[in-house]
Order: sequence, then C-alpha cells, then structure tokens
Amino acid sequence: MKTILLTGAAGFIGYKTAEFLIEKGYNVIGVDNLNDYYDVRLKTYRLERLKKYENFKFYHVDIENLEALKVIFEDNQIDGVINLAARAGVRYSLIDPFVYVRTNVTGTLNLLEIMKDKGIKKFVLASTSSLYAGQPMPFKETLPVNTPISPYAASKKGAEVMAYTYHYLYGIDVTIVRYFTVYGPAGRPDMSIFRFIKWIDEGKPIVIYGDGTQSRDFTYVDDIARGTIKAYETETGYEIINLGGNRPHELNYVIDLIEKYLGKKAEKIYKPFHKADLKATWADIEKAKEILNWEPQVPLEEGLKRTVEWHVENRDWLKDIVLP
Repeated sequence: MKTILLTGAAGFIGYKTAEFLIEKGYNVIGVDNLNDYYDVRLKTYRLERLKKYENFKFYHVDIENLEALKVIFEDNQIDGVINLAARAGVRYSLIDPFVYVRTNVTGTLNLLEIMKDKGIKKFVLASTSSLYAGQPMPFKETLPVNTPISPYAASKKGAEVMAYTYHYLYGIDVTIVRYFTVYGPAGRPDMSIFRFIKWIDEGKPIVIYGDGTQSRDFTYVDDIARGTIKAYETETGYEIINLGGNRPHELNYVIDLIEKYLGKKAEKIYKPFHKADLKATWADIEKAKEILNWEPQVPLEEGLKRTVEWHVENRDWLKDIVLP
C-alpha cells in the first residue's frame, strides 16, 4: 500500500478525500492545525470518524511549521503529498491577509522543499475558482489569471507558481485542482449552503449579498474528493485542472431547494454585493474529462437533499455551532 501525506485532513474536503483514500487501501498520514477560523466542533466531528480507521494516522501540526513537518517526513515513509490545508474564504482574507500568505504560500513552500530533499515526486495542490475573476465564462484553465481580486486568490496563485518552480527545477509531478464552490454534509459554516440550511431550519432570517441572481458552479464534496484522488493517481508533469459541476445555478434556486427539502420558508435580508466576490462561476471541465477521466456524478438537487438530510440528523448539536 502507498502512503500519502494529506494536509487539511480535518477540513471539509480533506475529510472526505481521506475517507475515500482509506477505503481504496492507502495509508493516510493526516495533518491539520485544527485552527478556529470556524467552529472546531465540525473539525472534531470529521476527525473522529477518520480515527476509527487503522490505516489513518493524525498529526496536530501546522504546515507553516517547517521543523514539525520535517519530523513527520522522517517518521513515515511517504510516497506523495496532497495539500488541502489552506486558509479559505474571500472576505476574511481582507481582514487578515498575512495568515493567508503564511499558510497558502509559505506552507506550500515548506512541503515542496521537504519533498525535494526527500525525493518525493507526486504533489497535488488544491486551488480555487476565485482566480478567474473578470474572465469570460466558462472558465478554462488556459485563461490568464494574473489579476486576483482578493488576498485569498492571490495567495492561491502564489502557491500555484511556487509548485511550478519545484516541478521545473526538481522534476516534481504537480497536479493543481481548482475547486468550484464545494458543498455537502459536514461542510464549512462560512459557506452559504451550510448557513442557509441552519438559518432556515431554525427560523432565522438568511442574509443574501446581492439580489440572489448571482450563480455558482456548485460541486458536491464526494465528486471533488474523487477528482482529487484521480489527480494524485495520474502522472501529469505540471497541469492545472478544473473540478466543477459544469452547470451554474443561481443562489435563489438553491434557496428554493433548501426550503423544499426542509419544508420551511426563508425570511430574507438583502445586503450589498461584495466587490471581492464573483458574480458567477462556471467550470469548463473538458481537461478533467480528458486527463483524469473525471466528471461530476451528483447533481445539485440530489447533493442538496443529502446535505439537508445530514443537517436534520445532526441538528441537536449543530444548533450550537457558531457561524463565523
């Protein structure tokens, strides 16, 4: 069995990716700093489910800590790295841009530097559709993304080009996967779908930035995890590949579906659209189909139904989750 270092293992996408890797027979070395950007109880919930597997080992370590990472690599025979550890979220990056650079850029550099020293040749890096701001849709990987409009997007661009440098200089096989608005059970509470389900279920008004006509290429977390693993298992040299639903949906439609599945109506509060947000996202996934033999399997309607069902099953403790 191969051993993979998976950073961000207690995160939303990391948890599901780890679960699928374990089920495929990989040994997974999970790394996460369990930071409090959002309620740590969600991370604990995910992590406890991973700890039941014999082929999962966890380190409570920050990828910003180069010396701690070196110890992990010394103590384990690691065959490749999937870097899902990141400071995410556009709006918070305007408040504290420094932590985004430390985690997303320096943390990525730390991993690549150790990989270079250890002769480890496979690296998968999670990136973001936020880089496509201002570009024509559908978003293709060949579009120039040199003008990010948030520190979050800028830090992800920095990580991408750092990875290219290590591919060019040291022959590391790098696959970068740009994610498009991931949602699903045990999701991030700073994301709209988690918040809307919780607010509507609890009879609280939902806050919408803009008029709700903005659209997103919502992608179910299981599909994202499968695509990430395919990226790891595919030798690409250096490739940037979109992983998205390939079908944008308006936020108003998402709210309608949540209301339907909960059997409750939403009270809506509208606020001005944020200038650092994108009006719409839409992934061109031809490259993912061609190189990874990947395309999404779960339509929005089914994915939202599963997400609402998970919330209802866990509402007893989710009611206490503090939204960022």
